[in-house]
Amino acid sequence: MKILGVDFGERKIGLAMADSKIAEPFVVLRFKKEEEAIEKILKLIEKEGINLVVVGISEGKSAQKTKVFIKKLQEKTKIEIKSHDETLSTYEAQRLAIEAGLKRVKRKNLEDAFAATVMLQDYLGTF
Repeated sequence: MKILGVDFGERKIGLAMADSKIAEPFVVLRFKKEEEAIEKILKLIEKEGINLVVVGISEGKSAQKTKVFIKKLQEKTKIEIKSHDETLSTYEAQRLAIEAGLKRVKRKNLEDAFAATVMLQDYLGTF
């Protein structure tokens, strides 16, 4: 089963992939309009043969925006979309990247993909 992890943000989305029990950072999508991001994700789902999408949800206003995003994405695909708690995933991703010795520029450019990876790996641990 191929799983896409999504760390949703208003201007960029971190993506991670897993086809076993290990999640890996994939890419950070930058966009101006949410519809643009949804189209990019739909193309990726088809191209990569994704079977499941897991979107991280945090708290507060951000959680509400993420739920709206999930609903819009679900309306455009038959692939199952689940949500998973991503509280502190960005912090954990930053900590792990620093421990791994990644340079600041690389950490900053891939921060959202790393956060998606942490969230997806946590999800995989709940199977």
